[in-house]
Amino acid sequence: MSTPIEPRALTELEASVVTKLLSFSDKAAAGDYLAQVPFAQVVATWGEGSPSVDLMVPPGVMAASDSTTGIFVEGGVTDRNGASIGEVILWVEDGRLAGIEHTWYSDQRPKSLPHPSQLVI
Repeated sequence: MSTPIEPRALTELEASVVTKLLSFSDKAAAGDYLAQVPFAQVVATWGEGSPSVDLMVPPGVMAASDSTTGIFVEGGVTDRNGASIGEVILWVEDGRLAGIEHTWYSDQRPKSLPHPSQLVI
């Protein structure tokens, strides 16, 4: 369940995680979604302290050519030793970036998205 917030630009970390996920995707529309990153805004959080967020891309920004809805790309998250500790999922809706979801495999929810170097695609 998401909590609406005053729209804001993506943080540097959010933008770099989305960019890395899209850069390693072999899907044709990945470039279209990459072009949306500078315009995307965070419009909701997934609960107090959650690094997962809902995104909105303004109507004037071109939608991706495939107009996909759902999970577009996901990447595994590893710790310093290379062990799998979670995933980051990039959601899209009607050809627009729609959310960044960070899942975890431990008892403790991460306080932030992982550094892009921890992503394995």
